[in-house]
This record gives sequence, structure tokens and C-alpha cells, in this order.
Amino acid sequence: MQTNIILAGVGGQGILTIAAVIDLAALQSGLTIRQAEVHGMSQRGGAVQSHLRISDREIYSDLIAEGTANLILSVEPLEALRYLPFLATEGRIVTSTESFINMEGYPAIEEIINELHRTNQPVLVNAAELARKAGSPRTSNMVMLGAAASLTGIVPEKIESSIEQLFRAKGADIVAMNIRAFRTGEAFFHHQATVS
Repeated sequence: MQTNIILAGVGGQGILTIAAVIDLAALQSGLTIRQAEVHGMSQRGGAVQSHLRISDREIYSDLIAEGTANLILSVEPLEALRYLPFLATEGRIVTSTESFINMEGYPAIEEIINELHRTNQPVLVNAAELARKAGSPRTSNMVMLGAAASLTGIVPEKIESSIEQLFRAKGADIVAMNIRAFRTGEAFFHHQATVS
């Protein structure tokens, strides 16, 4: 088993938290994980990306080669497009549809969505709306993690356990809210799979 995941978004959207949860869940599952340095996190609103490689055997490189990513998990739609050259033919994109316009000439969302639809069964998530329903707009990163969970190669229970561990210091209410957001994203993914 080997899963190559590119996490993408902009600073302040919780990419580091998603990476930390996946790292912890992989380790709790007895898997090997390599993570390339996260770029861009120092600037709120700047592009952020990280390469995560998960395997049941030794991994020699932390970088994902072009054409070999099984999953691009993006919390911003244009950022998902930026990493298309890395996507394997059968790879999947799971992205939020909410734009974070941080540059001149940001393309129309319809153009971005059309490009995303040229990939293998993209999962397009209105993460902000689902996060509000789950209890807080600040949990949209956990909604996105839930929507991508079945594509990570890690069982959801391990991911939930990692969320609990990571947020424990913030109190039971915060833990519950983040797990609810994760489950909301998971339910969205399974609903999409049955209707498409």
C-alpha cells in the first residue's frame, strides 16, 4: 500500500492541521509517513503546499514525482489546479469550491470548475457551508479531511482518534466540533459517490 497526497491551499486555511492529523493517524496505523516541507505558511493568504507519502514499507523520498499523486486535497480550488501535473491518471482531487482571491486576474470559478471536471471524478465540496452546519466555519479544514478520508488509505477511526488527540488541549467541545465536521465531510463524500 502506498498513497501519495498533495495538500494545497493558502496560509491560514488549516493545511498544517490536516497534515498533522494525517501524520498522527498514519503512525497510529503502523504505517510509514514522509512529509516534505510545507511551503508558504509564513504568509497568511500565500500559497501553501505539502507532500505526504504514506506506505506500509520504507519510503526513500519525501517528494512526490509528477504524475504519481493519488490524491490532491485542496482547501482552495485554484490551488488544486496548480498541482494537476502531479496527479496520477487515476488520482483524485478533493477540493473546496470556495475561492480565496489573493491575486490579480484570478480566473472565474466556473473556469476553474470546468478544468477540475477534466480530472477523474473530482469531489467538489462547499466546505464553508458544511462547516457552518457542523458548528463552526473554522472547521472547514476538518470537513475537507473528512471528504478525502476514504482516499487516504487510513481507516476513519484512526483519523478521528488523531483529531481527538490533536485538539484535546482545547477542550471536549472543540474536539466534538472538529469530529462532527470530519464526519460531515465523510458523509458528503459517500453521498456524492452514490449519486454519481
